[in-house]
Amino acid sequence: MTDLKGKITALAFDQYGTIVDMQGGLVEAVTPFLREKGWPGEPHRFVTWWRRTHFENSMIDSLCDGDHTPYRLIGQRAVSYVMDRCGFAYSPDEVAWLVAEIEKLKPFPDVIEALGRLHRRYQLAILSNGDRDMLEAAKPHIGFPFDHVISVEEAGYFKPHRRTYTKALEIIGEAPGQVLFVANHAFDCIGAKSCGIRTAFIDRRKRPFGHTPHQPDLVVADFKELADVLTQP
Repeated sequence: MTDLKGKITALAFDQYGTIVDMQGGLVEAVTPFLREKGWPGEPHRFVTWWRRTHFENSMIDSLCDGDHTPYRLIGQRAVSYVMDRCGFAYSPDEVAWLVAEIEKLKPFPDVIEALGRLHRRYQLAILSNGDRDMLEAAKPHIGFPFDHVISVEEAGYFKPHRRTYTKALEIIGEAPGQVLFVANHAFDCIGAKSCGIRTAFIDRRKRPFGHTPHQPDLVVADFKELADVLTQP
């Protein structure tokens, strides 16, 4: 770890699910809504379906290699599909409201204190699949002054397309080997590592990373452990 600390000068973080608790926050938001709709299922399953559908559609968007579709629009299509699957009626306003809840998500409890410690030594950035305006709206709910908040809109592709990471490096102003990309998602770490960026996997869910040649440089349980490792003397 000493070797890793000596080489990196900046950290870049995924936002949704890494900095902020996306699953927990959205479950909290949808629970009363689904109750009012009379849907008998479990709210966490609704959110999981929503997030999986969104992820699949964003990957299709990048692979089709056309104009970049906004994250917000993909989210609205995804949650509409899930409500169709659930079989209850909904309005366009309800769709827009549900997706806008993403902008209000709060950080995991261990995040802010750890970021403060890391910021004393490293440049800190966010690289997110979210739209520019969504990331701007989220800033007061996160409450931490990152040096850069970068949307994949700058590159025109969703992560893990390599152009998103290379564009972020250009904005941050560091070489790939000087940046540690931090995510709770294996696919995101794999995308960054394939571009020569060092990676740290936040293993909150205690799941295997997977059998890929693009293994993370660091695996930690949470942000506290990340800060402990990267700031210890």
